[in-house]
Amino acid sequence: MALWSVWWVWMSAALALATLEVMVPGYIFLGFAAGAAALGLILLVAPINALAWVLVIFAVLSLLAYLAMRRVFGLPGSKPKVWDRDIND
Repeated sequence: MALWSVWWVWMSAALALATLEVMVPGYIFLGFAAGAAALGLILLVAPINALAWVLVIFAVLSLLAYLAMRRVFGLPGSKPKVWDRDIND
């Protein structure tokens, strides 16, 4: 059995990516961690031996997780706050 098709490898990668997210915030690695965790659960239920399919599923799940987190944790509105008055004025 190839290492990329083992569920606990993807769960370990999810844990490592989530830990990396704590050190480097920005919700970038958290999307990859969620994708790896979801892929780990999929591989636990239904093993997939083709590397190409495993990588495609990981990419799609990571993208969906990133977009969902961007929607949930994103700023309300599309424009950043602009200060037009200085506190020292």
